[in-house]
Amino acid sequence: MNEKEMNKLVEQGKMLPLMEEFYTIQGEGFHKGTAAYFIRVGGCDVGCHWCDVKESWNAKLHPPTGVETIVENAVKSSKTVVVTGGEPLTWNMEPLTRGLKEKDAKIHIETSGAYPLTGAWDWICLSPKKIKLPTAEIYDVANELKVIVFNKHDLIFAEEQAAKVNKTCILYLQPEWSKREKIIPLIVEYVMQNPKWKVSLQTHKYLNIP
Repeated sequence: MNEKEMNKLVEQGKMLPLMEEFYTIQGEGFHKGTAAYFIRVGGCDVGCHWCDVKESWNAKLHPPTGVETIVENAVKSSKTVVVTGGEPLTWNMEPLTRGLKEKDAKIHIETSGAYPLTGAWDWICLSPKKIKLPTAEIYDVANELKVIVFNKHDLIFAEEQAAKVNKTCILYLQPEWSKREKIIPLIVEYVMQNPKWKVSLQTHKYLNIP
């Protein structure tokens, strides 16, 4: 297959720039503690300065992989599959989610929502970023809103985002890992005063797993 043919398949979502895939325990949000297979797709131009997987940003560093191969690898380990990035919605997610659905997988996505929603999802975790705000459509279908808190102003941003999501969306505040000692007390106090929010922690980092 030549480069032109490969690029066309990537554009169609039939191949994806796969950074890594692994079976682990979901560490964050509503499904924390759940065994799941993670598919990390390369490519992201949102550019969060505190991102802990900056190596995912450049899609060209990650070889295009056929979705059939990705699906087969995933369902060998788990029927719960989490698609993350990078920013997975940079790409057309229809072929991947169709393949996973055919194998009866439950499919979750972790996304900033900065690009149009493609694919069929059982759970949508929306983690919006100030730098590149979500598209309007994803607020109506998000199952959880997870706002990363780096400083006090992020709590204002969190409330702005919470005002846009649907009424059943679960609201989480999560401390940015490098600032956790300073931010956790702030979040704890805020959630106690505003109990519509819940605290999310990156428990996988405490467990020392991927």
